[in-house]
Amino acid sequence: MDLTENEIGGSQPQTACTQAHFLRDVLFHGKFQLLKSLTPEENTQCRQGLYFQDGRRRVDYILTYHIKKSSSTWRHASRLRDNAFTRTLRRGRHPPPPAHRGDAELGSPDHSADHHDDDKALRREEFESNLLEMGLELERDEETKTPGVGFVKIHAPWNVLCREAEFMKLKMPTKKVYEVKHSSGVMEKINAFISKLTDPLHPNLEENRIQNVKHLSYPFSREKQHLFDLSDRDSFFDSKTRSSLVCEVLKRTKCTKAKFSMGITSLLGSGVYLAAYPLHDGDVEGENAEPNDRKLLYEEWASYSVFYKYQPIGLIRKYFGEKIGLYFAWLGVYTQMLIPASLVGVIVFLYGCVTVDDDIPSMEICDQRKNITMCPLCDRVCSYWNLSIACGTARASHLFDNPTTVFFSIFMALWAAFFMEHWKRRQMRLNYEWDLTGFEDEEEALKDHPRAEYEFRVMQKTLKKDHKSQKPEKEKLTCRDRFPAYMTNLIMMLLMIGVTFAIVFGVILYRISTKAALAMSSNPMTRSNVRLTVKTTAAIINLVVILILDEVYGAVARWLTVLEVPKTDKSFEERLIFKTFILKFVNAFTPIIYIAFFRGRLGGRPGSYLYVFESYRMEECAHGGCLMELCIQLSITMLGKQLIQNNLFEIGIPKLKKLIRYIKSKRGSYQEQENEKKLQRYETDYFLEPFVGLTPEYMEMIIQFGFVTLFVASFPLAPLFALLNNIIEIRLDAKKFVAELRRPDAARGKDIGIWYNILRGVAKVAVIVNAFVISFTSDFIPRLVYQYMYSPDGSMHGFVNHTLSYFNVSHFQNGTAPLEPFHLGFRVDICRYKDYREPPWSPTPYEISKEFWAVLAARLAFVIVFQNVVMLMSDVVDWIIPDIPKDISLQIHKEKILMMDLFMKEEKGKTRTEDSVTSKETRHSPLMRSRSISHTPCKNY
Repeated sequence: MDLTENEIGGSQPQTACTQAHFLRDVLFHGKFQLLKSLTPEENTQCRQGLYFQDGRRRVDYILTYHIKKSSSTWRHASRLRDNAFTRTLRRGRHPPPPAHRGDAELGSPDHSADHHDDDKALRREEFESNLLEMGLELERDEETKTPGVGFVKIHAPWNVLCREAEFMKLKMPTKKVYEVKHSSGVMEKINAFISKLTDPLHPNLEENRIQNVKHLSYPFSREKQHLFDLSDRDSFFDSKTRSSLVCEVLKRTKCTKAKFSMGITSLLGSGVYLAAYPLHDGDVEGENAEPNDRKLLYEEWASYSVFYKYQPIGLIRKYFGEKIGLYFAWLGVYTQMLIPASLVGVIVFLYGCVTVDDDIPSMEICDQRKNITMCPLCDRVCSYWNLSIACGTARASHLFDNPTTVFFSIFMALWAAFFMEHWKRRQMRLNYEWDLTGFEDEEEALKDHPRAEYEFRVMQKTLKKDHKSQKPEKEKLTCRDRFPAYMTNLIMMLLMIGVTFAIVFGVILYRISTKAALAMSSNPMTRSNVRLTVKTTAAIINLVVILILDEVYGAVARWLTVLEVPKTDKSFEERLIFKTFILKFVNAFTPIIYIAFFRGRLGGRPGSYLYVFESYRMEECAHGGCLMELCIQLSITMLGKQLIQNNLFEIGIPKLKKLIRYIKSKRGSYQEQENEKKLQRYETDYFLEPFVGLTPEYMEMIIQFGFVTLFVASFPLAPLFALLNNIIEIRLDAKKFVAELRRPDAARGKDIGIWYNILRGVAKVAVIVNAFVISFTSDFIPRLVYQYMYSPDGSMHGFVNHTLSYFNVSHFQNGTAPLEPFHLGFRVDICRYKDYREPPWSPTPYEISKEFWAVLAARLAFVIVFQNVVMLMSDVVDWIIPDIPKDISLQIHKEKILMMDLFMKEEKGKTRTEDSVTSKETRHSPLMRSRSISHTPCKNY
């Protein structure tokens, strides 16, 4: 029932959309007119829930609330209708006083619950009455197929839309059009050829055709409505813009009867309203689904059959708003840039496959004639072993640890710089196309709406102060109020990071103990595959722990941010992003950092090993180095997170939540099937999952960007796996936004915000990390040092023997010697281990040798040179490539000139009009007529 018409229809609510006539209030003297019967099309639209009962006014926004079918509730509804109608017709008078609250406070707990519901109804009454005063039109529907939920439909008439558009300084297209000049000459031919070549990759949309003209845009003004094409007012503001304007009114409207002010965020937080959301445009599937933007997005964007096509970014922005449009534009640019990175990574991997048989160090390891006896890998239960057993690991390590690794690391650093610059240029082009130039001031002005939790805390603080002081003062939360929350944040963040370290340490103990247990197995196959088994199972355990902790840390970060009570949504989002990024980054990369930089460097040497808890010997790297183990950990973690967390969770969890919400609201299987067919649009959207923001979407891509760039020297196939994942991710996110989520409030923004700075930070850190991976994790530097300083003939022959030190088995500590010293079939007096140390017959046995210091110096020198050279090259790329494309810069300048010309012509037109009016008034004035008569004889004479 329409809140501006409730008294017209009597006491019985009008809920049937098929009723032939509807009454509607008129603006003057309380007169009403009879509307004509609804056409079949209007009936259909009304049944879908996209329009009011009259079938003409579009539903721009929905508020939902809990209803309790009791006499108390119906009395409140009646009083709400009376008050709303009275305030609509008589603005100057006060509403009727509310009912006495003492009656509800007495008696049983049911009366207390009724009082609580009545209090919420009173707040809804005041809020909706204030919305009516703001010019919005409301219609209530409590006779829905959703038990216990009532809906308030909101429509913004033309004058309200114009007022809010002017207040928000929305740029709208004017009647003035101008020609968009594209590249000329050779570049024009190249662009035309590329456009023709990629034409099959574009969605089948009208917007993808190259536009030679563009409407000049100008901030909307009611005084300058003649500049805009208002021939079709219904389509001048699209559904996304209409809902965002209504949302702005909702945020500004307050309940002020109490001692504290409550806006829509506080009303949602306190349960006065259950939800607030704009409607989707219609259905996406079914024979009766009418053509709409949502259906078009579902077919041309959210379908896996169009995975090879570009995204319809313009249509995404039109339907969801600029911020979501920018996210998918950024995701598209990132995915496109992964194509060359993937190609180069595959080439590097194939180079390793082709040259593995020519790698001299791995050939020496695999040569059984060398008969190099290695020291035991663990105490007592492990025995001596031949180096040739590590043949498979050495050959596999060469696939990722070869001369092209350095080249690929440099390439990926420059790739990250090109990606950043390419995105900045793409972002600037979108700002021009979407009329977002000069948006900063507007964004600053619109970000100050307080959050519900902040208003609630201020309310509590105000009430406490009012009990102590008679003078009410405007309160706000200070650092002193937030100090306990800040301390809790600090302690919990350190605790969560400590939990991550503890779990990594636990996995280390698992590897050590499992390796010792498998080495005691009587099965020779088990003993021969000890390393591979331990590596793989430990990596899987790490993956499971990372997935679980990711969910825990996300919830902890949100809880800690809520404790801080940030004032605005922007502040809340930035603090949440910071905490979530720190926790998830540490969670994902701590096991990898341990393997890359610490494993094998803390174990000691034979005869002087480092023990944990006095019984567990620290781990060592395989003879081929820790790079292969690092690669296994990276691949399992990255693929596991992408397949399980990013894809399965995103598909399954929203569907599961939707099913649970749907089951809770229904009462039997048959009734569910019947009601499902009759649900209105706003009821269907109510069962969809609420939109929680873009932070989770950005976060998973930032973590993936870290996998692609931070340790790419050890895993050149990472860009390929990221590319394959993103092709699926785009369509998965598209389907989620179009079909699984409520329509988000359209938010404006000209960039991706803090995420760009995080990307730049990760790219800078990646240069340093890759420098250390190449220097300290791989054998690249030791091989160079040997080849140019110690090799007799300048080749790699003898490199393996050069990296192995000698140990006299008689120097084992008590109780650590192998239980089976004759495992190889002969007595072992000297065994070898990987390190640069003096031999036992040296004057300084087992001390670090001079070769170690030479290699260390070369490693540190490489880190310094690599880091500075690559960062310098990245800065050069940043400097050479302009942030704003030249053609966009020219078009922006042209728009300013055209706008000045338009206003100059308008000013001249006004001046001419005023002069003509003034001259007419002057000619017809009595004084001028008398003067003309007095001068007539002179003229005749």
